[in-house]
Amino acid sequence: MRKLILTSLFLTAQLFSLSSHAALFDDTEARKKILELEKTMQTQNQATQATLAELKANQQAFEQRLTALEAIAKNGLIDMQAQVEALKQENSRLKGDLELAAHNLDLAQQRQKDLYTDIDTRLRNLESSSAQAAAAETAATTVKESEEQKQLDVANALSKDAKHKEAFGAYDKFIKDFPDSPLVAEALYGLGYSQFALKNYKSAIITQQKLLDTHPDSAKVPDAMLNKANSQIQLGQVTAAKTTLRELVKKYPDSEVTPIAQKRLKVLESIR
Repeated sequence: MRKLILTSLFLTAQLFSLSSHAALFDDTEARKKILELEKTMQTQNQATQATLAELKANQQAFEQRLTALEAIAKNGLIDMQAQVEALKQENSRLKGDLELAAHNLDLAQQRQKDLYTDIDTRLRNLESSSAQAAAAETAATTVKESEEQKQLDVANALSKDAKHKEAFGAYDKFIKDFPDSPLVAEALYGLGYSQFALKNYKSAIITQQKLLDTHPDSAKVPDAMLNKANSQIQLGQVTAAKTTLRELVKKYPDSEVTPIAQKRLKVLESIR
């Protein structure tokens, strides 16, 4: 652009110089030179106008692009600010939710702690009540067992003193008062022995057999079998007595009464 302007000024100066000095040249030659310069200047002016138009167009296009870029930047900044604001709001919401969740967690933990304390207290009270009930039951059982043992000791003492009638009544009362007592087997044996001592042999056999049937694991079983065999001997039931004695010797070889049973069995077997 600058080059075109300088060129135009140069040509204008030449044209002015030629016009001022036309007298120095031939009229035809001068006119020819002037026409050539005018043509050259016209061409240069057209080129200059075209260049100016192009520059103006380029400037307008640049201004449009700049305006568009400014609009885009402005809109982008607005969008960015809107996004930042939205993120701030979302962050505030999440922060509120987090604080609420933390508060609810604290409440839940406190309720769990209170519930645990309540359950623990109830369990302790229940355990205490159970322990007291167990202690009371144990005490009651102990008292009951003491009463049972006391009555049985009275019956045994009467039997030892050969007061068989009174012993019979004491044993009978014990069995009726404490039918589920673990001492019933001993009471049955004492009752059967009292019946034998009172010469009621059939009843003695029945009583001792009841002991054998209901308390087969009792320590009194060998004694009951020997007493049963003695009652059978008194009734003349020798064969039955032998059977009872043989069973006693076979099942209870280590019992204290087994030697007695063996001697009586030997005597019975010697009888023809």
